Amino acid sequence: MSNQNDIPVKELRDEDLAEPLTYSVEPFLSRDYAEKEKDLLWPKVWNMAARLEDIPEVGDFITYNIADDSIVIIRIAEDELRAYHNVCPHRGRQLVNTPDDVNCVKGRKKNFVCGFHGWTYNLEGENTYILDKDDWKGSLEQKERVCLSPVKVDTWGGWIYINMDPDCEPLLEFLGEVDRILSPYQFEKMRYKWRQWAIYPCNWKTAIEAFMEPYHVAGTHSQLTKYGQFYAYSKPYGLHGVSGFDERDASQKTSQSSGVARAGLGDPRISTYELAKENYETVNYAASTETLVNAASRLKDELPEGTPVQEVMNHWMKSAKADDAARGVVWPEITPEQQSEAGLAWSLFPNQTILQGVTFALCYRTRPYGDDPNMCIFESYALERFPEGEEPDTEWVYAEPTAENWGKVLAQDFANMEWVQKGMKSRGFRGTLPNPHQEQKITNFHRHLATYMGKGHIDFLEK
Repeated sequence: MSNQNDIPVKELRDEDLAEPLTYSVEPFLSRDYAEKEKDLLWPKVWNMAARLEDIPEVGDFITYNIADDSIVIIRIAEDELRAYHNVCPHRGRQLVNTPDDVNCVKGRKKNFVCGFHGWTYNLEGENTYILDKDDWKGSLEQKERVCLSPVKVDTWGGWIYINMDPDCEPLLEFLGEVDRILSPYQFEKMRYKWRQWAIYPCNWKTAIEAFMEPYHVAGTHSQLTKYGQFYAYSKPYGLHGVSGFDERDASQKTSQSSGVARAGLGDPRISTYELAKENYETVNYAASTETLVNAASRLKDELPEGTPVQEVMNHWMKSAKADDAARGVVWPEITPEQQSEAGLAWSLFPNQTILQGVTFALCYRTRPYGDDPNMCIFESYALERFPEGEEPDTEWVYAEPTAENWGKVLAQDFANMEWVQKGMKSRGFRGTLPNPHQEQKITNFHRHLATYMGKGHIDFLEK
């Protein structure tokens, strides 16, 4: 394709994303653009706000802040959540203080009392007390004038999502094929292993895009290349997208080879262990599990030299599954076809990333920080299946972006993001050149972002 630079973004087809494209850097750099996101993006999409284990008991609440909006999510019954704008309708005071130096605020209440004048609200968002109500001469009798402003709330995979648009599409429609493909992993049965956040000097999009593709592995995480090939594919699924590993050597391809639990280079009995161990130990003890690493360490002793890759993988998974079952961790039943389609990692529009395994997930979320397009809140957390009653007790921990706090691999990612943000401002930068095969998740993201924002563009590169 050539000279088609004026094609409207809405007319771009999935297959067009396989062509050489470029996209605007305005979304990363413009203060005006960041301001418009407050009206055109964040209130119009389903935001992943928390997880169900954050508010397990009736009366538990958690806050979620996005740009200028603060939302409070409350469990009002064993199987029912409510969400409201975190603001008193009297004079606009936040009901729950949400300082910039905390990730979220959690607690338990029987009702919410405004700290300014004492107006009070029950868990259903109804106003139950107004000091000197008669002074308003009857104009506060309308319940909708004095109640909390409701926000749509729903759940999927153990995550809690909110949407500030009262006319929004249902969450499952927003997720589309993501629900069908990832539901077999039963993320709702996983629990936090650790969770950390940082305030980081780049745009929220710059940060989340660093985790949208494995194309950067050879350049950023070069220590990993001695263990395995990192050639990748990337493709859209509606608003969202998936990436996974390709195998240049077709004989090495297995049902697991597109995901993080896969065989490495050379003797698969040895390289599978080396790759699993390296991933686990350098990604802050995530991207695998101790059970998987231990089972892989026995492959050399349990299998003869020359065992085909697929047999090695089957033995590894069977052995690890049995080890987990013995300690009370039951694996979900996921077919090889389902694993293959699920790939390595998913980007859920606009700011959620899930790198999934059968019993674990490594996840990311980014958000704007203040009004500065060059700053963001970066969050990462590990989920895992644990024996009942042995789930760790975790909270959000602020951690400076160092290898000591985050592990070698994530520190290497941090070492790029700030400088990408700075580099895009250069007069010498001629524009983005995303890989047409390996970075389609990114061009798909910008296609839909431009649609929501009503501005921005993706252009075909002239040949």
